[in-house]
Parts: sequence; structure tokens; C-alpha cells
Amino acid sequence: MKTAYQYNKELMKDIVPSMSYTGGDFNEWKIKARQKLSSLLGIDRFEKTLPGLEFEFEEKHEDFTETRFTFNTENGFRSVAHLLIPNGVEKPPVMICLQGHSKGMHVSLGRTRFEGEEQPDISDDKVFAIRAIREGFAAVVLEQRNFGELGGSKNGPGCYDSTMTALLLGRTTLGERVWDIMRLIDVIETSFEDKVDINCICCMGNSGGGTATAYTAALDDRIKLAMPSSAMSTYKDSIGAMYHCSCNYVPGVAAWFEMGDLIAMAYPKLYIQVSGNQDPIFPLDGARSVFEKGKSVYRSMGDGNKCMMVEGDGGHRFYADDSWPIVHKLTGR
Repeated sequence: MKTAYQYNKELMKDIVPSMSYTGGDFNEWKIKARQKLSSLLGIDRFEKTLPGLEFEFEEKHEDFTETRFTFNTENGFRSVAHLLIPNGVEKPPVMICLQGHSKGMHVSLGRTRFEGEEQPDISDDKVFAIRAIREGFAAVVLEQRNFGELGGSKNGPGCYDSTMTALLLGRTTLGERVWDIMRLIDVIETSFEDKVDINCICCMGNSGGGTATAYTAALDDRIKLAMPSSAMSTYKDSIGAMYHCSCNYVPGVAAWFEMGDLIAMAYPKLYIQVSGNQDPIFPLDGARSVFEKGKSVYRSMGDGNKCMMVEGDGGHRFYADDSWPIVHKLTGR
């Protein structure tokens, strides 16, 4: 006799997403698809509020100047971020850095926060912010909900309780993270326009950070370049096939879309999908499938060169040396 989980996984294998792009008027589809995706994420339940921006400190380092700030993303909820601007670079492009399913944004900064943590090697691929400033970009490191200062602990993220409560409210953790990124972009555009190039705001992340990148890029055209890493594969091959944290799940999404549709919705922004050829939880075959689905839209618009895939030789991680040259090639920065 099958278990309920086995049965549901079999249903996943045969599902045909009812709103997946199959041709026709792309712009009309994109408008409707974005509306539906926003509703599935619960974003239609959020309300904008004044950011109430507060600066906590500014510190000069050998290679960059760092500013820590907090801001409202919803009425009664504040987020926190660090802006790192490389020295000697006038109005650099911006890379929003979203740490993966980890202990928090401090990993992107190459720092420790909790007792017993091992000091990250700043040359490690997961230290996103330091690599970004070395590549001539300003790095904005955002703490995602349920990580680090916003609900994490020394044991890791604290997603489950918050996610289950969000679902009761018609919201999703992923929708909350996307919303926070959008509100961060508001702050960048209105409060840092004299320091950075607000016409070249890019977004990257690995694993959970890559997932947030992909969904935000599907909905917000202020992002010039999106680079989700170790986060893209078919639902049936990845989060529908094995255990993943509850923060990955959007009720009903597989009945409407496939992940390749997220890339399609992101058109015409620059897009780099990064996947490890040995990633056990976002398998390569599924990753290639969703990429080809998304790239087919770019090709149909005559912009196939704006959508590229990096296949790293390894597992579930970011591949900085393979990816950053493509960032420079696509952005011209």
C-alpha cells in the first residue's frame, strides 16, 4: 500500500501546470502570470509603509565603507541590511546579496555571529559581499526573515513556526522575503541614489537566497540582473521529491507554474542561472529543463544572449569564479 507522500509525489510527476507559458501573446501572459504568482505568494495581503530608515553606523575599512541600516518593510516589522561601497569606485552598480539557508547574513560578510561558529574564509564562494566589492560592485546584504537577526539562532534558521503561522494568514515565508527585497530596492532608490547606480541593481543568492532571488526577479523589473544559484530545478525533481525546509513551499504553485516560468516572467532582465552538476537537492536534469523553458522565451524575443546558465563542477553551492565573468559581460560593468 502506498503512503500518502508516495501518492502525492506520483501526482507531482504527472501534473501539467495550467498557467505555464506555451506560446501566444507573451506580454498578456506575463501580466496575468505575475498577478497569479503574487496572489499565491500572499503578496496581495501586504501593505507598503514608510521605510522609517535609521542608520546605525558607518565604518571605513581598508577596501570599502560599510553602512548598517534598518527600515520598515511592513507596519510593525523592521528589516536590517548592510551597504558596502568599494573605495575608489564612483556610483558603482549594486548587488543585493541574499544568504542561503544558513545562520544569517553575516556569512555573506565573512563574519561570525554566534558562539562556536567557525570564522569564514573571505575567499569562500559563500562570502558574497566581499566578492562583490572586489568585483567593483556595491554589496547590499539583507537579513532574510527567519535567518540570523530576524528569527535564526546558533542552530540555524527558524523557519517552521513562522511559515506555518504565515500560511494561516494567507501569506508565505517566501512572499515575505520577496516583499522585503522589494522594499529594500525602494530604500536603495530613494536613499542611496547619490552613492550607487540605481539603474544597475542586481540580485543574487544561493539556495534559499537563490529561491528568493528567482521569485523577486519574476515580479520586479527594477532588478537589472538576477543570479539565482543552487535553487532552480523542476518542482517534481526538487522540493516535491525530497525533504526541504518549509520556507520553500508556496501552496498551489506547481498546479499553475513550473520554475521555468519564473525565468520567463523575469524577461527582459539579464539572467544567470547557476547550478552544480552534482547538486543532490536541485538536480541538474531538472535545472537544465527549467533553464531551457525560460531561455526559450528570451530566444523568441531575439534576446537569447541575455539568459545564460553556469554549470559548476560540484554540489550545492555558488560558483563565483565561473559566474562573475558573466555578470561583467552581461552588464558591461
